[in-house]
Amino acid sequence: MSLDRPASALRNRLLPLLLVFILSLSALAQQKTKIILDTDIGDDIDDAYALGLILSSPELDLIGIGTSWGNTEQRTKLVSRMLHETGRDDIPVVSGIHTGNDNITQYGWAESFKPSKSRQQNVVDFYLELIDRYPGQITLVAIGPLTNVGALIDRDPVAFRKLKQVAIMGGNATLKSYDVYDGLDTANPAPEYNIMKDVPAAKKLFAAGVPIIMAGLESTTMLKLDEVKRARLWRKSSPLTDSITILYHLWGSTWGGLTPTLFDPMAVAVVIDPTLARLEPMHIEIDDKGVTRNIAGKPANAQVLLAPQTERFFDLIIARLLKQNLQRAE
Repeated sequence: MSLDRPASALRNRLLPLLLVFILSLSALAQQKTKIILDTDIGDDIDDAYALGLILSSPELDLIGIGTSWGNTEQRTKLVSRMLHETGRDDIPVVSGIHTGNDNITQYGWAESFKPSKSRQQNVVDFYLELIDRYPGQITLVAIGPLTNVGALIDRDPVAFRKLKQVAIMGGNATLKSYDVYDGLDTANPAPEYNIMKDVPAAKKLFAAGVPIIMAGLESTTMLKLDEVKRARLWRKSSPLTDSITILYHLWGSTWGGLTPTLFDPMAVAVVIDPTLARLEPMHIEIDDKGVTRNIAGKPANAQVLLAPQTERFFDLIIARLLKQNLQRAE
């Protein structure tokens, strides 16, 4: 009797199991949600936290970034430095449609930075290239004014409908202002910033026939990153958390802010975990001033986030930012 027979039999039993394991890992990798991020990073600080959450989330595959609104070239440089600091120079970044020349408040951190790769491409061409490569697979996360999105719809509405979904931070379907207790005349709803800045583009999005997740004011205004939570993140001292901390202090020194509201990360978090809020089907229409309204009796064109799970949201984002170990390649 050969002494090798038991070992051979064991190998024969293990090989199929190993193959199943490898195939399972491959399938898991393919299940990652492909993300295009459209961001106006550099003014408020919440965009930096949103980008940090994407980079820290293994379920997400960030395949491209476009910058939106104002001086988009400066915003691109800011994104490029964040990616460099975290070793993600492989992610392509393209400047979106330029709408102004004002300096971005956090630009000083990236002003002297020289990206190793410079991608000069029209943002609409860039988005169309990615959609053509991954039809039906991409979630477009738009957390700034929707100028690039509107231009994309204008260029090729058929290709736009090949997106899996669009998740936006924008609008206010039920909350009439940023803070119902701030003394504003809430009898007349105030428009949300991202919608108000480019109303025609926002109207095009809600008429485009693509599934929309809308993280509006009713699911974001209460997401205050208080001093205790900030201190937890600062103690991490990783390239990513250090980058966000520097940008936080630049933001605070410019605007006099102390406690940021993490509006934009909710649009990312709900893609990761849709149970972080109740998604309510609504028909959203936008008036010429940028006020978003839920019109009863019409077919839904968006899933609007209501009743956010605030503590669970912070558990998610803080845990992800603390756990990640992103480092730039030396």
